[in-house]
Amino acid sequence: MRHGARARAGPREEQDTHGVGLSLSPAGVSIYRVPSPIVVEEIHKSYGARAALCGVSFTVGDGEIVGLLGPNGAGKSTTLGILATLLSFDAGRVTIAGHSLPSGAAQVRRTLGLVPQQLALYPTLSARENLRFFARTAGLGSRDANQATARALGLVGLDERADEPVARLSGGMKRRLNLACGVFHRPGVVLLDEATVGVDPQSRERVLETVTGLARDGAAVLYSTHVMEEAERLCGRVVLLDRGRVVAGGTPAGLVAGAGLMPRAHLSMARPLPLGWLATVAGARVIDDHGAETVVEVADPSAVPAILAAALRAGGDVRELAFVRPTLADAFFALTGHGLRDEAEAAA
Repeated sequence: MRHGARARAGPREEQDTHGVGLSLSPAGVSIYRVPSPIVVEEIHKSYGARAALCGVSFTVGDGEIVGLLGPNGAGKSTTLGILATLLSFDAGRVTIAGHSLPSGAAQVRRTLGLVPQQLALYPTLSARENLRFFARTAGLGSRDANQATARALGLVGLDERADEPVARLSGGMKRRLNLACGVFHRPGVVLLDEATVGVDPQSRERVLETVTGLARDGAAVLYSTHVMEEAERLCGRVVLLDRGRVVAGGTPAGLVAGAGLMPRAHLSMARPLPLGWLATVAGARVIDDHGAETVVEVADPSAVPAILAAALRAGGDVRELAFVRPTLADAFFALTGHGLRDEAEAAA
């Protein structure tokens, strides 16, 4: 039985995607709350005088991918280290697969799959030997270890390179093998830390497809990244971290809307436009004007043709028009006042 399910005799039980259990019996249907596989409540962590986490809270449900987003130094890796039982925390409550930390660390490790940012591979061993080593270390017998190894190699598309030393694999292949070594045992909870750092487009696509497949098979996935495009593609919900605090959480679209952001039209022209050129277009306003470069905020994307027509009538001689929808990166900037890479650049 997978983690998070309740084992009891009697009526058949089902669970929906929102963590609500349904107990079905001849007498009718009763509803109860099923705990999420990952529950983090008000956790605090300090390194000496520096506070790394300040009251961080979130949940991850079965079959859900939740993005943990923020710049370097925001607290993402510290959070993952705590959930992976590698770091202690000062205050708060953490429950994984029904087991509380730190007392249930041993049980948590059995249901957990950790994919670290740093490659955790033996370079002189082959891809197959690496996987088999980790499988046997986890307690699998020889036959089960072989089956798990073959399944994991297929999962990340390394079947044909399985017997080459890791040192001869490309960076993208090593990253895919790193993922395979973290999930060969079909864990119910998966933690990923910057899983696509430094990979080629083909390997990035394979990694993202694999992560999606893990959630589709029922795993609760926490995906830590600073790449907002990946989060928008993968994650049903995201948690935005900044300087150890949760600044916002919700669906990607909901966070963008909640930040009050609207699409924008960027116009590049041969000559500047006169004042008032946009007065006839409802729901549009100029928010940035640098002569031949003008940015217009648009309430309704269908107004873009009217904006173009107004610019042409005003003699703008438009050479380029780009329509840009707001992203999670824009929402993060609106909420925090700085971009995702600011802290990383400051520390460099």
